[in-house]
Amino acid sequence: MVSPATRHNATGRCCGSLGLLENTMGVALALELGTLLGGLFSGLSSKKNTPLVGLDISTTGIRMVELSQGSNHELRLERCVSESLPRGAMTDGNIENIEQVSEAIRRVLKKSGTKIKEVALGMPPSAVITKKINFSAALSDESLEVQVESEASQYIPFALDEVSLDFYVIGPSRGSPDDVEVMLAAARKEKIEDRVAVVQAAGLKALVMDIESYAARAAALRIVGQMRNGGKDQIVALFQIGAKITHVSILLNGETVYEREQTFGGNQLTQDIVRTYGLTFEDAEARKKNNDLPDGYEQELLNPFLESTAMEVNRAIQFFFTSTAYTRVDHIFLAGGCAAIPDLVDMVANRTKIQTEAISPFLGMQFSSQIREKQLRNDAPAYLVACGLAMRRFD
Repeated sequence: MVSPATRHNATGRCCGSLGLLENTMGVALALELGTLLGGLFSGLSSKKNTPLVGLDISTTGIRMVELSQGSNHELRLERCVSESLPRGAMTDGNIENIEQVSEAIRRVLKKSGTKIKEVALGMPPSAVITKKINFSAALSDESLEVQVESEASQYIPFALDEVSLDFYVIGPSRGSPDDVEVMLAAARKEKIEDRVAVVQAAGLKALVMDIESYAARAAALRIVGQMRNGGKDQIVALFQIGAKITHVSILLNGETVYEREQTFGGNQLTQDIVRTYGLTFEDAEARKKNNDLPDGYEQELLNPFLESTAMEVNRAIQFFFTSTAYTRVDHIFLAGGCAAIPDLVDMVANRTKIQTEAISPFLGMQFSSQIREKQLRNDAPAYLVACGLAMRRFD
């Protein structure tokens, strides 16, 4: 067991961990909520601004981002590199072949030239259980830990000794002034251990374990803050279009007011290419990215896929309206590899009648001489999670 960590909430009050955060494979890991809750505690980093890279391990590839503090307190993008994964190395967010994934990470490190060995990782949202719970504000830190552990068993469908558990006091409960609102997060230890093992096999050390959707939100909120009036009172929809799953987050004034996942992603287009042209999945994926496909591809496959994607986005927006009291969305950001496909932004905007753009998490950053800005413009939407993870360096 690791010793209880100390964390601060928005009210300045400290709370300890439950002591259930195992020292997995020699690395103390917690399910970090700092990104979601404003970065008020730095997790497992020994001190603020510890050199750290963000490493996004997705179904289709590895993406790494390294940030530093530039002039005038602006962020500086030092490196951003990606590497594809063989099909089957990752399945639904689970690492199936540690050697293939660790080898891809080693290639990313070599390609990037980074000397940093500490990383921030993310868990897929589906692998993490999160729950907001109210507790009496009069509880001491020790009593709160006991109460959280007791309540956790009601929401976690596993034995507590099988999970890594973390919690964070958000602040006073809005509905009950005598209570505090606590965010609980839990994940299976084996899922965490797999990610720790794969980076250790590549010669790296995991310092922070975040949640991918929270890391993406942190990066997206930085961009929202550059909108008119800092994005105040603007309802922003963030669509992270993955290989198989699209994660929808609706943001308002720095908070997530709605989240949902849809079974839809870029693999649908790849599978269409495989069936139509008789290619292997790997060849179809490569030729899709390089726009190296026969005449008629756009008309027969690409345009129907883009139209289907726009319909899925519009369907998600309408579902948001019918599921909540909200009746508008002011801006849509598209993230993921598909976001950079020509014409997708226009199709979504035309279908939804909402201002739409492919998000660039590096907007407003300074760039090192190693960054190829022209290439980055096309690839940037796919680096949203990795960028959010890299920002944990500055929590």
